[in-house]
Amino acid sequence: MSEQRIVMHPPALPASSVLRELLVGGIGLMLLVALLHTLYMAPALLYPGAGGVYLILIGIMMYSWPTGQQRLGWANRITLMRAVLIVLLTAMLPLPAFINEHHMMVFSVALTALALDGVDGWVARHTRTESRFGARLDMELDAFFILMLCLMLVIQGKAGLWIMAIGAMRYLFVAAARVWPWLKSELPVSYRRKTICVWQVSTLMTCLLPWVTTPWSNLALALALLLLVISFAMDIVYLYRWAASRQGCTFDRGRR
Repeated sequence: MSEQRIVMHPPALPASSVLRELLVGGIGLMLLVALLHTLYMAPALLYPGAGGVYLILIGIMMYSWPTGQQRLGWANRITLMRAVLIVLLTAMLPLPAFINEHHMMVFSVALTALALDGVDGWVARHTRTESRFGARLDMELDAFFILMLCLMLVIQGKAGLWIMAIGAMRYLFVAAARVWPWLKSELPVSYRRKTICVWQVSTLMTCLLPWVTTPWSNLALALALLLLVISFAMDIVYLYRWAASRQGCTFDRGRR
């Protein structure tokens, strides 16, 4: 019997032109940090923090890069711009004093990131450059953005650790799908899901403002969490019923 060899192919890497654009994104991030250092006396710790988070992001993108895709495209470029802003906000998390001193600057950066979230999808549709990679990158960036905003509110003392349930919901769903594979099935496009996602981010960002204090911030965040739980519950029920119907069809075919 001849011995069969299993050849493990390395993941596809982006083209050199894409790598250059990712490098330009990193340079833009460092320029933004320098601007904050000049205008707001941002601590020097922001440089390595932002650089480290950006390298992790680029590593994930390179690892999951789709085979055959040779360019970034305008929609993904806008997503990358949004990622740079989210990385900048993430790098501020170890600097609570800086965050509390510059609420409006932090809010403005977050608002710009939220605005770009709607632009990249529009550009993808109108330039016919939609892709599974771009949609997945956008979705994962949304989830991380929400998690980062939750952490920022905890740091500011606007909410307790319970608010992390909003940021962790997506990751708990992914973890549950490893136990129950039927949760991995594709969900249909839902404006309800998109609306609630925007509601989550808008509520989290509004609570960043200095004049939104407890108990109003807790009430708004509790409502956002309730809507998110309802949305996830509806998706889980849909996936369970779809999996059950598929199983029933398979059973019927087997009997014939």
